[in-house]
Amino acid sequence: MEFTIGGRLEVRITPADVGRRVSMRRHADSGGTGARFTDTVGVLTSWKDGVLSVTRKSGETVHIPESALAAGKVVPAAPARRRGPAASFEELAEVTARAWQPVESEALGDWRLRAAAGFTRRANSALPLGDPGLPLGEALGRVRSWYEERGLPAYVQTATGAAGTQERLCAELEERGWRREVSAQVRTGALAPVGDGDADIAAVRLAREPDAPWLARYQRFSTPGPEVARVLGSGPSVWFATLPGDGDGGAPDAIGRCVVDGRWAGFMAVEVAPERRRRGLARAVMTALARRALEEGASAAWLQVEEDNEAARALYDGMGFVAHHRYHHFRCP
Repeated sequence: MEFTIGGRLEVRITPADVGRRVSMRRHADSGGTGARFTDTVGVLTSWKDGVLSVTRKSGETVHIPESALAAGKVVPAAPARRRGPAASFEELAEVTARAWQPVESEALGDWRLRAAAGFTRRANSALPLGDPGLPLGEALGRVRSWYEERGLPAYVQTATGAAGTQERLCAELEERGWRREVSAQVRTGALAPVGDGDADIAAVRLAREPDAPWLARYQRFSTPGPEVARVLGSGPSVWFATLPGDGDGGAPDAIGRCVVDGRWAGFMAVEVAPERRRRGLARAVMTALARRALEEGASAAWLQVEEDNEAARALYDGMGFVAHHRYHHFRCP
């Protein structure tokens, strides 16, 4: 990260660069004998009242007083990934939305208001894919009212970390008191290596609908209502994988869900019985689903994993999945 010209630190950004990706160096708060500077890279989301706000790809917004700024410059978008299929944020946003559809949906300009009786944030949050057709304050008021009418908390799902994502919206939501509750990575990878794995899939059963044992293993609800089957069954071509347990009539050892959509195969709801983890069962479920998706013509894969799920992230690292962008759920105060 080079900020100098002729050995001098220089600030080469102005308020006109709001909305662009920048790299900034500021004087460290601690001073003393430690590092003199702290570096921040992200999207410059505001510059007002003597304070610069930079939203990192993690969704965190950093506020930097002008007086602490030592150097800064505009930097190009993150380089193209060396692994995994090429994909824009816009393409993946549409594909992931089709794989987890709500029971009820309404347009607000280019935003989508989604509800499913509270079953998962993804199906019960506003998805901003463009201009809401109203000033932001009015649009957020409409969002809040729409969810209040359904007895649900108001959420907005945003994305950061790729070209075309919504760092400025994240910063504006934070300024208005909305709070980020959950962040997750959207990861992509080639599908063939997942299907070519040597996992034992002989016992894995595939079906078009989740049966009672599959639902017994799934951990997202206490008592399934009709909205659960509606959401789980949504998508262009949906498959459910079950790896039965050893007992009679009990919950399966492992389950998974896959939605095939053109060239994409999305993996969701991969769960393993706690006492059966670290035995390759999740890999077996995903291998079986990947082979079926390959038969349907898919070539690329995606999945979503929460930032704090270290075990799942390690599994997906080993399967060749790399982070494409992150998404966040902001809740209305």
